[in-house]
Amino acid sequence: MIRVIPAIDVIEGKCVRLAYGDFTKKVIYDEKPWEVARRFEEAGVKRLHLVDLDGAKQGKVVNFRVLERIATLTNLVVDFGGGIKTDEDIKIAFNSGAQMISAGSVAVKDKPLFKSWLKTYGSDKIIAAADVKDEKVAISGWQEDSGLWIYDFINELLEQGVKQVICTDISKDGSLAGPAVTLYKSILEKIKDFNLIASGGISSLKDIEEVGQTGCKEVIVGKALYEGRIQLNELKPFLN
Repeated sequence: MIRVIPAIDVIEGKCVRLAYGDFTKKVIYDEKPWEVARRFEEAGVKRLHLVDLDGAKQGKVVNFRVLERIATLTNLVVDFGGGIKTDEDIKIAFNSGAQMISAGSVAVKDKPLFKSWLKTYGSDKIIAAADVKDEKVAISGWQEDSGLWIYDFINELLEQGVKQVICTDISKDGSLAGPAVTLYKSILEKIKDFNLIASGGISSLKDIEEVGQTGCKEVIVGKALYEGRIQLNELKPFLN
């Protein structure tokens, strides 16, 4: 059974969602992301995907106080991403309570640094984030096309020792238009022996099940929860 990982995206300390990665299409859902995290935990959620969107845009960790508060107020296993570009950033993330970090841009732009993190912290703590548009990897908060094909990028990551990759199809993210099932199938047909975490477009329990049929073991769900398309109590079968 596929496992659901709820997401909290943060801008200016608030819980928000974007559509298609567009910062001008921002909707604020809650002024206190830690309260959202507590509701998730009360519903049986054990893992949280926390994204610092200010950090992704500015190229440095910004909303670490939100991470700190969630880590203090809940027992959720938090993977934290957005703006982790330096040794200082990754230390801030772990010192603020992250149990894992997800990094995308640095894996493209500074491969030696990313590799050093894998060596220092271990592949169970470092998740690679591959944000995709037309099968090419986008970086810097989705604002820059790296020119890398997703398949080449994932193969490169696995050679470095990566075991987990979050793959977000930007054209689906925040759209509630259904997940990029074809993309996930294609990746898992071509590349084996790693954990592909699906992200983007989930609008229903059926979508979650469809992603599970591709071979993905985990899927990130955000907007569908905030918009009431999926109720927290419906997630119980997908939280183990």
